[in-house]
Parts: sequence; C-alpha cells; structure tokens
Amino acid sequence: VREIAEDEQAAGSRWLELQIAPAGYAVRLGDVVTATEVFCSAAAAAEAATGVGVRVIVAANRTRPAWEAELLARIAVRFASSGVIGFGLSNDERRGPPEEFAKAFRIARDGGLAAMPHAGELLGAESVARTVAALSPTRLGHGVRAVEDPEVLALLADRGIACEVCPASNVALGVVEGLGAVPLKALEAAQVPVVLAADDPLLFGASLIDQYSVARDHHG
Repeated sequence: VREIAEDEQAAGSRWLELQIAPAGYAVRLGDVVTATEVFCSAAAAAEAATGVGVRVIVAANRTRPAWEAELLARIAVRFASSGVIGFGLSNDERRGPPEEFAKAFRIARDGGLAAMPHAGELLGAESVARTVAALSPTRLGHGVRAVEDPEVLALLADRGIACEVCPASNVALGVVEGLGAVPLKALEAAQVPVVLAADDPLLFGASLIDQYSVARDHHG
C-alpha cells in the first residue's frame, strides 16, 4: 500500500482508491476482520507519509457464496470511519449473478458506503442492466459494454452511474482489439460519467497515469 501511494505521489496523483478482497488475505493475516484492519491502517499510514489521499473499497468475490459477501459488507460498514468508502464485487463476471449479492449491497448502502460492483466487461450490456437493477451501484467497475445497448447507456446517464474505465484491462482481456477501441467517447457522448482506473497494475502492467495517457493519445 505504501509503495503504490509513493508511485502515485511521483506521478502527480492526489487520490487513490484501493479495492481489496479481505477474504483472500484471511489465512495469512488471521481473519477477515483483521485483514480489513491491516489494510485500513496501511492506507492511513501511506496517506500520512505521502500526502496522497488513500481510501479502501472492500470487495466480495463473486465466485464465493453470498453469505460471505454479506459478512464482508457488515465488516466494511464497521470500518467506514477508518477509511473504507465503498463495497465492491470482483472476479469473473460470468460467475455469480448480481442478484445473489443484493442483500450484501443493501447492507453496505444502508451503512453509508458507495456500491461499486464490477460489470460490463466480460459480459455485455445485459449484465450492466441486471447489476444496476439488483445492486443500485454508485459506480461500475468497467461498464464499457453498456455501449452495446442505447437503452442501457441511457439508464446509466439518467441515474448518474459512473463507469470506471480501465483501458489496459479491456485490451488485455480481449474486450476490445486495441486502445483506440475503448469506448471512452461513446460513454461521454451518452452523458455517462466516466472515471479512469488501472484495474490491476501488477497484473496488467499499466499504472493509473498510463490510463490517462491512453485517453489523451488515443481519444483526444
């Protein structure tokens, strides 16, 4: 956490949101509560050291059972005063339909957290529509395939749901054929709020600033 905050400081970034899946660290760190606490403490220390705002999004794994997501949502709410700002849903979109996680997201929203599930990358616009209906997101991780259906684009625009666009991920996973095909302009033309994200810099080898370079160099 400290290292990525230092990287973002060097790049000129002032704000960093890290999505973590506490269940993946529970064995090493003791349990999911302790894992969440470790990440929140690390985020606070990194912010103090670098001046970059660092916040945490707790994510459930959609390949895991719904009860685990509900437990994580309660834990995330518990740490809302310690740096957790949102609740996410990650991993393979083709597994774990959004409806199974509706209760978990209701717990998170009722606790004041932003709903930030992934949808609309490995599956198309229908997945986006189902996710909006089931989870009432503030922001979608990806969401780029909403451009396949004008009605879904209009839904996102009408509700002000932002799409977190990750160009490097879209290309690496074969969602689009090249960086120029990432539908940034189509989303903006439909008045869908757009933010840029790096998805997984270690996996895809591209930092946040690289995504901004793509937006500038390939999309004007």
